[in-house]
Amino acid sequence: MKTFSFEKLNVWQKSRSLAVLIYNTTKDFPQEEKYGIVSQIRRSSISISANIAEGSGRHTSKDKARFTEIAYGSSLELLNLLVLSKDLSFLSENVYLDLRNNIEEITAMLNGLRKSQLND
Repeated sequence: MKTFSFEKLNVWQKSRSLAVLIYNTTKDFPQEEKYGIVSQIRRSSISISANIAEGSGRHTSKDKARFTEIAYGSSLELLNLLVLSKDLSFLSENVYLDLRNNIEEITAMLNGLRKSQLND
């Protein structure tokens, strides 16, 4: 089985793990939020790894970097939704901080990836 270039990226692997963590965490959110904040949180978490993967298929460095920027934006969207979830008492402080640390690590990696893509 072929391994695609994005599958080798640590940032893609970490963002994929974050999406799984997000899915497991949001299972405990209030049922009435299933189609509200839970859906939005899950979509933004999936968008991070999806944009990394999609960008890896682009031919120019500029196009690749653009998809990395979109992944970065999705990371910030996710962070915003997690802050709101904490404010609404859907997340404990400890869970929030763990997720935030994951996002901080991923955004730093995305910044590095984007810089390397623009220097190609």
